[in-house]
Amino acid sequence: MANKQNIYLSVIIPAYNEEKRLTVTLKSVFNYLKKQKYNFEVIVADDASTDGTRELVKKLQPVMPNLKLYALQENKGKGYTIRQVMLAALGEYRLFMDADNSTTLDHLDNFWPYFKEGYDVVIGSIEVEGAQINEDAGWHRRLLGHAAKLLIRLVALPGIKDSQRGFKCFTRKAALSIFPKQIIERWGFDIEVLLIARRQGFKIKELPVKWDNRGESKVGLSAYITTLLDLFKIKFNDLAGKYK
Repeated sequence: MANKQNIYLSVIIPAYNEEKRLTVTLKSVFNYLKKQKYNFEVIVADDASTDGTRELVKKLQPVMPNLKLYALQENKGKGYTIRQVMLAALGEYRLFMDADNSTTLDHLDNFWPYFKEGYDVVIGSIEVEGAQINEDAGWHRRLLGHAAKLLIRLVALPGIKDSQRGFKCFTRKAALSIFPKQIIERWGFDIEVLLIARRQGFKIKELPVKWDNRGESKVGLSAYITTLLDLFKIKFNDLAGKYK
């Protein structure tokens, strides 16, 4: 995907039909990164969009150094897309974030001290003290979200309050160990990669983030159902010893 160089951070942005929102997100990402002293790459991982997402990224590449496009020819799901790019990325640290910029990249400033302490995976959360939430979701979506998080903790991830936030950073070593074992390719993959991390002995830290999601959400009822089905597949795989 790229010439090897001394890249400290890879920022991975999975995208499916994100033409309308991606420019603002990329500007925010590059405004943060251009102030840093390390080398970086930003990879838009396009899951076979049918709009102008790919053309937009190509248009921005001349003015955004180190912006790369990883384009799938067939829609495979967010989990599949992130797995492929996590393994193809070059950074010593590899973060994926949402294309709508609901959690901004400057949250990384709070992540680095924990990596220095020896943590291998640091994840953003809206369920720990200090988190801030701005959203327009109806009460039914909030209720479903809380119920799903509780079930995930009971079945697979005790102690992790919010496994589903799209802002997670991995060391190179952790990424190259965790993602080859990932099986789930759509909404439930977050649960799986965190469970794999635990089974392989990696240290996980959950930190509060500001989550601003006032725009149009692509997470509908079907996503909740799919995630719950994935949850029990993950539990079965774990009992079968596939993640050790």
